[in-house]
Amino acid sequence: MAAGLGSRFGGVKQLARVGPAGQAILDFSIQDGRAAGFGEVVLIVRSDIEDDVRAHIVGQHGDLPVTFVRQDELGPPREKPWGTLHAIVSGSKAIDGPFAVINADDYYGPRSFELAAECLRTIEPGQAANVAFQIGHTVPPSGAVTRAVTEVADGYLRAIVETDGCERLADGRLSAGGEIVPAETPVSMNFWCFDRSVLDDFDERWQAFYAANGKNPLAECQLPTVVGELRDDGRLRVKVVSSAEQWIGITNPDDLDLARGALADR
Repeated sequence: MAAGLGSRFGGVKQLARVGPAGQAILDFSIQDGRAAGFGEVVLIVRSDIEDDVRAHIVGQHGDLPVTFVRQDELGPPREKPWGTLHAIVSGSKAIDGPFAVINADDYYGPRSFELAAECLRTIEPGQAANVAFQIGHTVPPSGAVTRAVTEVADGYLRAIVETDGCERLADGRLSAGGEIVPAETPVSMNFWCFDRSVLDDFDERWQAFYAANGKNPLAECQLPTVVGELRDDGRLRVKVVSSAEQWIGITNPDDLDLARGALADR
């Protein structure tokens, strides 16, 4: 998913150069995904950045086959994209089998893609998986962030809660929403695995969302919310697998130097 506006970053953060050879984070994801056994790459973009993203992909990956989807072609156009669930629905025609979903501006690490590939080899209708990360590997040295804290029971998702105020305290402990939590607490960073059959449920939820929120210029139909609803309705069983990788993301301009330092030897 590479259609975000990057409002806090102040530009097209999907193409921010963080690697030693000018790579963006999405280039590392493509590399790691291909190494783990993924075949096709589908990039969901906005029309106004498509040419720049295409040129970047050719420069980094040569003639690698990549399918481009314009998220803004589904539903009434507006400046702010309609959300991550809408992004997946917009790309549904380009998906012909089990698939993983990631953010273009999040670095997940090679082992995360290996875990996802293992899940997708045996996934069936009514099943999904989330590659979760330890909160201690996703919170910056200073400052508070929002994380989707997951509650897991017997290896399966019980609940997922968007939690503000996730931060590292002066004494090294971690706080999530004002509550001290272990560093190993699992959080979702939007790395999902699905069977293609879920796209019918996604389309149904998008249609219902638009009917209720179509006139709200700020409303977003978000993937984690819909996954949670389908789980609660008994229509989706979500396995949670834990990655020990160090997550790296870009939200603000100050994050660039941290990302470049972490990826300098990749």
